[in-house]
Amino acid sequence: MKRRTMLASAMAAGTSLALAPLMAQGQMEDPGEASPTTERENMTQSTPQTGYADVNGLQMYYEIHGAGGVPLVLLHGGISTIGVDFGAILPGLSASRQVIAVEQQGHGHTGDIDRPLSTAQMADDTAALLQHLGVEQADVLGYSVGAGIALELAIREPELVRKLVFMTLIVDQTGYYPGHLEGMAMIEPEMLAGSPFAEAYAAAAPNPDDWPVLIEKIKTFAAAEAGWTAEQIEAVSAPALIIAGDSDIVRPEHAVATFRLFGGGVPGDMMGLPASQLAILPGTTHITLVQRPEWLLSMIVPFLDAPLPAAGT
Repeated sequence: MKRRTMLASAMAAGTSLALAPLMAQGQMEDPGEASPTTERENMTQSTPQTGYADVNGLQMYYEIHGAGGVPLVLLHGGISTIGVDFGAILPGLSASRQVIAVEQQGHGHTGDIDRPLSTAQMADDTAALLQHLGVEQADVLGYSVGAGIALELAIREPELVRKLVFMTLIVDQTGYYPGHLEGMAMIEPEMLAGSPFAEAYAAAAPNPDDWPVLIEKIKTFAAAEAGWTAEQIEAVSAPALIIAGDSDIVRPEHAVATFRLFGGGVPGDMMGLPASQLAILPGTTHITLVQRPEWLLSMIVPFLDAPLPAAGT
């Protein structure tokens, strides 16, 4: 029990690997919220356009849902897929805009190649995919590992990113609770047997036997990623909506500090509302964050639909 408790509090790197101890403790589903199975069923209510793009040595899988408006790019978390992470909110997001969802190297339908995982490389892959699709500017929503990819994309390709939505963004390792990285190093593939992540991988991956390879690559990725400096973040011009659970893997004070780096933390009645926004969802963990479609859609859609602030404000 001691080891299980430690793992539950120590899942790291902004990945969805926190599921393993949650399943063991019977905390996988939130009463009254959509289950992962329901999320995948919701997503299949509309038939997306799907394809593969030859980018940076990858055959990178993507889906396009809906039409119109500024495109919205969805970036999933570690060891996960489009359906597992975004199945609950995809119908609402694509009701009035085009949504482009991608699967990163070694995840879901996108096969692995002989190179390590890194935020910088996955951001470059995403940019290359959008260029392949002829997308010149987009809003970007990232969850967990995908949130880091979204930030890196905004830093590397500022003209490409109009607005950002971060769901569990960890700027550097101080954002984790103590013990997260140590817990990450202890994860083994069998701990995730029967989970939605393992099942989705088995169903979609070109080489399902590579599941242990992905787990090892994510563990190495978690230990190697250093994050970003305050100066790098403050230079990002795109407004950001920062979302986290109050019992997420990111410390709430880290989310607040990140909000300040994006121009938040001012008395709005006196100075006006900042372009960026912060939401801490009550009673919400890292895994159950994506299972709250009503809350998420009520925040994300208005944020994306609002006009950009005038230059210089």
